[in-house]
Amino acid sequence: MSGTNHGQEEGWGGPQPAIVLVAPQMGENIGAAARAMWNFGLERMRLINPRDGWPNPRAVAMSSGAARVIDRVRVFDDTPAALADLNYVYATTARGRDLTKPIVTPEQAMIEARARIKEGQQVGIMFGPERAGLENADVVRANAIISIPVNPAFGSLNLAQAVLLCAYEWRRAVDETPASTVEMAGARQASAVEVEKLYARMQRELDARGFFWPDHKAASMQLALRNMLSRLPLTDTDIRTLHGVIRTLAEKAPKGDSSAD
Repeated sequence: MSGTNHGQEEGWGGPQPAIVLVAPQMGENIGAAARAMWNFGLERMRLINPRDGWPNPRAVAMSSGAARVIDRVRVFDDTPAALADLNYVYATTARGRDLTKPIVTPEQAMIEARARIKEGQQVGIMFGPERAGLENADVVRANAIISIPVNPAFGSLNLAQAVLLCAYEWRRAVDETPASTVEMAGARQASAVEVEKLYARMQRELDARGFFWPDHKAASMQLALRNMLSRLPLTDTDIRTLHGVIRTLAEKAPKGDSSAD
């Protein structure tokens, strides 16, 4: 999917969790993770002992424009150093661990992270190497575990996928975009009066052509017609169009003709 607007880059920063990649093995995966982060406004990536060193041209190429993330990467020699300034850390892992820790979904984790960051805390999310994920030596340093509810028969996620899921949930936790909206395209929602006038005209023209038959069903048919119109999200443009349709049909159809041919 495309839709990049570089003019909108400013304003996406601010307090946010740090994404900590522990011993990432391939530059391409680092770049893909950076792209996933920037898709949802995260820009603070930390690398712990990347196998192929840093900077990495393959990461830059794979980041596909997420230079803001790549340019700000911080590199550490070990996990304690990378987590030293963080108050609360989540470890992402799909495997069961014999450790007593809270286990939360990405959604719940990011809701909690938002609250903690709002209080002034520094939060981090750790992701393990591509081959086997985090080791227990890293997980024990986390305060809680993020467990992604995947298909139990195939629970393998690549690094960028795992980062993207958490980044998406972070964006959802802080975003105020309505869950549903309608693009009006220059129109406006029809008023109750406009809908009522349309219904009255439809009823009049249909009645003149014997649509409401037999007589004992006329009232329920009219009720169903009114209910249909009130249920539709009609705009003022829709109302005008339907008036035109009714006028055209009324001019061409003789009264009393109720056929559907």
